[in-house]
Amino acid sequence: MTQTSTHYLSKGKLLKPKLLDLFCCAGGAAEGYDRAGFEVIGVDIIPQPNSPFEFHQADALDFLRWNWTRFDAVHASPPCQAYSAMKHMPDAKAHPELIEPTRELLTKLGLPWVIENVVGAPMAGSIVLCGSMFALNAQGFGLRRHRQFESSLPITAPRLCEHSLPTIGVYGGHVRCRSSKFWRETGADFPGYDKKSLAYEAMGIGHKMTMNELSEAIPPAYTEHIGRQLLSGMAPASSLFALAR
Repeated sequence: MTQTSTHYLSKGKLLKPKLLDLFCCAGGAAEGYDRAGFEVIGVDIIPQPNSPFEFHQADALDFLRWNWTRFDAVHASPPCQAYSAMKHMPDAKAHPELIEPTRELLTKLGLPWVIENVVGAPMAGSIVLCGSMFALNAQGFGLRRHRQFESSLPITAPRLCEHSLPTIGVYGGHVRCRSSKFWRETGADFPGYDKKSLAYEAMGIGHKMTMNELSEAIPPAYTEHIGRQLLSGMAPASSLFALAR
């Protein structure tokens, strides 16, 4: 058997390691892991017709409990509402805190894993990725979109944040200009531009999504970066999985 950077051989057939994407939404994270070299299978309790990857509608943790032996690694993005700044709004609804039970189950099962969530979520030993680390931008406006990543394997950020550009925000189903100078000059968010095209460009997403889905998505550049480190760290384990198949 010959080990490569992103594939392995099993019974004479070239295979990609399988990654289970829990709470997958429309597949932003999955697109990055696909670029890194994984075969991605997504799970979400809500139908995801715009995800271009294999998809199963199910409770994420139940699916993991019953199917974990089919996979080589797991990514999980538990709903962030319980941890975001919006939870302090007067009309905020209660949301389940799923990071802890997700981490507990992943640790128990022993597969290599990654958990992603917003800054402020309880994630020990995590790193923070920013759009500026990957030069994500649209029309000269930089995407920040800070997100935490915690993993069972060592992971690092590619560089420090660099916030020299005026900022574009993609959230709440809208594209927002975060530059006070631009606002003073125009009085609007990117007048004359197609907002959805700006969102695709800023997020670096290459498959169809609604604006609400783009607002919730993880930029694929983040998980491509994480995925390449994951593959490097799990290479010996992937070889063992290949032999068992």
